[in-house]
Amino acid sequence: MIETDIIIIGAGPTGLFTVFEAGLVKLRCHLIDALPQPGGQLAEIYPKKPIYDIPGFPSVLAGELVDNLVKQAEPFNPGYTLGERAEKITKTDDDQFIVTTNRGTEHKAPVIAIAGGLGCFEPRKPELDRLEEFEDKGVDYIIKDPEKFRDKKVVIAGGGDSALDWTIFLADVASEVTLVHRRKGFRGALDSVEKVEQLAVKGKIDLIKTAQITGLNGNGTLSSVDIVNKETEEEIHRDTDYFIPLFGLSPKLGPIRDWELNLNKESISVDTLDYSTNVPGIYAIGDINDYEGKLRLILCGFHEATLMVQSAYKRIHPEKNLVLKYTTVSGVNGFEN
Repeated sequence: MIETDIIIIGAGPTGLFTVFEAGLVKLRCHLIDALPQPGGQLAEIYPKKPIYDIPGFPSVLAGELVDNLVKQAEPFNPGYTLGERAEKITKTDDDQFIVTTNRGTEHKAPVIAIAGGLGCFEPRKPELDRLEEFEDKGVDYIIKDPEKFRDKKVVIAGGGDSALDWTIFLADVASEVTLVHRRKGFRGALDSVEKVEQLAVKGKIDLIKTAQITGLNGNGTLSSVDIVNKETEEEIHRDTDYFIPLFGLSPKLGPIRDWELNLNKESISVDTLDYSTNVPGIYAIGDINDYEGKLRLILCGFHEATLMVQSAYKRIHPEKNLVLKYTTVSGVNGFEN
């Protein structure tokens, strides 16, 4: 059995930063994640996607941010159980928890931090004939390596941040980029919307609004898509090498639903004092939690992790007085276990 101070369920950015914050107060952490590597969605879905709202980084690739977070956590020697899903939580007689994975690996700690992002997820797929036929043969739901689309013709569908960001990025990679959106307005960041509009004006991309993909064509591999403008009823036939529908992810809590936690749909309700759940000793941080005013941003997850660790320390060491120390004074080496 693996014993530690804090079991972190989810090795995404919030979970990784929790290791650093816990290390500063001499708490040991062990992370559990169903994915085979740390980083969560950043590593698995869009490692090459630029992120613009991390303080101190005008722009950083998602994969680079993960690498930096892993490196930042390294001095505190976290443990990892990767490629295994946390299945069951049981309470022990000595007021600790045992987390058992789908492969039977057991972990014991007085505190659990659920940092599982959106939980289990899968891409939202458009209802199109022949869609499954062309999956991995021209239809992609996730962009892991944008070099795959170098000098290729690409059609993107969607109106959120992912569709906008990848349209901007691939405009300098692909030979031809078409963005199709079923509405006139977008749901993404205003800055990204402006950049997409400017790219369209300059002729670097083709922007088709109030339209949707209605058909996929090809023999073995995708060769073209059919597009219909809903306002004019104009039919457009567009040759393409790739069709990338980016309609977001459909989150599913999975085993978390059976852990007797207070839930709000697909999220865990928490107290914003310390992001604790209704079960003493179990916290929820990052995209998995829910409270009034919640913003699902990485930087908010970092804030939640910081306050959660302070509360976890008091739970583990009720007899000790925690004094805040600044890394600018002590450096990181002064905190290492």
